[in-house]
Amino acid sequence: MGRVKTIARRSFLIGSAAIAGGVAFGTYLYKREGENPLLADLKPGETALNPYVKIDAQGITLITPRADVGQGAWSMQAHMIAEELDIDPATATLSPGPASAIYYNGVVGAEGLPIAATSDTLLARTGRDAVDVAGKLMGLHITGGSSTVPDMYDRLRMAGAVARETLIRAAMKQTGLPRDQLRTENGCVVLPDGLRIEYLDMAVAAADIEPVQDVTLRDPSQWRYLTKPQKRTDMVAKSTGTLTYGIDMMMDGMVYATTRTNPALGGGLIGFDAEAAQGMRGVRSVLPITGGVAVVADNTWRAFQAAQAVECDWGPSPYIGNTDEQFDAVANSMTDDHQDSRFKDEGDVVAALDGADVIEVEYRIPYLAHAPLEPMSVVVKMSQSRLDIWTGTQIPRFVQANMAKLTGMDAGNIHVHVLMSGGSFGRRLEDDYIAQAVEIAMQLPDTPIKMIWQREEDFSHDFPRPLAMAHAKGAVKSGALDAFDLSIAAPSVAESSLARLGQPAIGPDVAIVAGAWDQPFAIPNYRVTGYRTPAMVPISSWRSVGASGNGFLHESFMDELCHAAGVDPLAERLRLCWHDPSRKVLEAVGEMSDWGSDLGPNRGCGLAFTLAFGVPVAEVVEVLSTDDGIRIDKVFVAADVGRVLDPVNFEAQVQGGVIFGLGHAMNCELTYRDGVPEQDNFHAYEGMRLYQTPQITVRGLENGNKIRGIGEPAVPPAAPALANAIFAATGQRIRELPLSKSIDFI
Repeated sequence: MGRVKTIARRSFLIGSAAIAGGVAFGTYLYKREGENPLLADLKPGETALNPYVKIDAQGITLITPRADVGQGAWSMQAHMIAEELDIDPATATLSPGPASAIYYNGVVGAEGLPIAATSDTLLARTGRDAVDVAGKLMGLHITGGSSTVPDMYDRLRMAGAVARETLIRAAMKQTGLPRDQLRTENGCVVLPDGLRIEYLDMAVAAADIEPVQDVTLRDPSQWRYLTKPQKRTDMVAKSTGTLTYGIDMMMDGMVYATTRTNPALGGGLIGFDAEAAQGMRGVRSVLPITGGVAVVADNTWRAFQAAQAVECDWGPSPYIGNTDEQFDAVANSMTDDHQDSRFKDEGDVVAALDGADVIEVEYRIPYLAHAPLEPMSVVVKMSQSRLDIWTGTQIPRFVQANMAKLTGMDAGNIHVHVLMSGGSFGRRLEDDYIAQAVEIAMQLPDTPIKMIWQREEDFSHDFPRPLAMAHAKGAVKSGALDAFDLSIAAPSVAESSLARLGQPAIGPDVAIVAGAWDQPFAIPNYRVTGYRTPAMVPISSWRSVGASGNGFLHESFMDELCHAAGVDPLAERLRLCWHDPSRKVLEAVGEMSDWGSDLGPNRGCGLAFTLAFGVPVAEVVEVLSTDDGIRIDKVFVAADVGRVLDPVNFEAQVQGGVIFGLGHAMNCELTYRDGVPEQDNFHAYEGMRLYQTPQITVRGLENGNKIRGIGEPAVPPAAPALANAIFAATGQRIRELPLSKSIDFI
């Protein structure tokens, strides 16, 4: 590999070293030095000096460690680095990098704090800083919570800037020219006479230069890519079918597997008879795994068919098995013994309701499956000393640690290769399917195995969004909202998820009330209480987590109180709203939708607002009521993420969130009978159809004081805006999702 030179690492920001005639750059946020994971697996001629930018004679590799589950995360990360490095991101190779603590997420944990995103007190800042430090110390290499851009915005731009300035320093050494006579342009250092020296030609020289750490990030007025419409780096490959998703991974000598475990969750396997399956064409083996069986065959279809031929004796589910009983358990948990939180308690709700004409209602939301289009799939290959895993995952470090426990191998010998995911919505925050594939690999060493779940297995073994129930009481006074008392009961996502990691859930679960307790409205008497329902079926995070359902609960009741007071829902929200960016999104959506105009007969507009993940979003849905049902015609959305880095992807993410939220509000639920989900494929879990998709108009505002993510915040207001629009058009108030239980859609 040639001479190795180690360059002293700066304590607070930059680390760097030089190997084999190339250079790589990256950033650190704290004094503790981190190990550069790229050094562990170098090919001849490659150089890895730090985690984010690698240069050799063949090209530039940008490390984009946050998982791409369809939201454009790899492309966005590449553009942030490329903006400061001064290269066209389309000319670089992108890699998610290995599982490593250096790629920790210091933002995602803040969503678990009982601190409103609008709070900027010393305590709030200290809490967020503590989460950042904890993320680094724990090595939380994780993607979720719309945290990619907020977490990586400074880090990746700084990595690019350090790389750029170090390459300029190398050019100074090579040419003898001072810094003020050199500039960069599109992957080159440009000399005063116009001569251009390509970055690649300076890789060897830069390896001998101590990285320039005193750098200034470019002024936004100089940006070439950020805030401009971007061409996503994966778009051509996706459009031509050449992109490798987890399910597309192929290897020589590969065998194909699928698994069957008890559809009654947690019931386990008493015994099985595989005689019929073993005699089927292409079947190589039927193997026991935890709680079920695996079939290995010469192609996936034959594995699927043989798996259904295995006769299994399943045990009963240990959980409450029927949906009605599950809702009874939720209702029964609304007692003092089960109170989990009361983060919002302003004024005196009890006194305000005493003697008032109280509006009292109940709302329900169901379990929801993640149901990504790409079912759970993984390729594994295990030898005596090494385990390789190829899959789309949001938790590569957890996969590494959990598979080390399962196999008894050292975590350093487990290599997680993250691939593009065909959707997730939170499902790929779990590694249950990976563990099954590893169990197969332990029985078939030195054999590459592709394991794919059947769609029915995918649905029946999901960790769904929890069901929830709300009791709401309110009162109006002198034509205005006076009291708002919302009690929400649901199982705890944190408790369930942490239990699968062998960890206790400490303190209240903010997700139970997220998107409800932290809304910026100055209602005189305002209380939101969370109640923790004892654990039932295992659950997990679902796109926008607690806010996904709480937006419906909070904003439906807000609309009811506005109509009871005889006030315009937009005007009353504006009157009550004390948060300036939130006020501006409400004003914007009102202007966009021409709120208050005469829509004509049988039409109605519904408004909803939710502040989630620090992003205020206001949505107006316009519907037409016909003899055949409700048609959704238009949706208007205003959202504020502080700075819109890519207007094209911003619009796409908002529109996708709206369609996702509307489709689930219209039709979707996961119900249980005898512990088994009754919906086992898309025919029984139908989202919004293409012909039902409305015109969606999006506006991005930039009044917030922090940069935020947009993958999830557009989801929560969609359901209540639709329900409120149906009320406006028909006079029918629907308080339970999915709405199709009460009304038809066309």
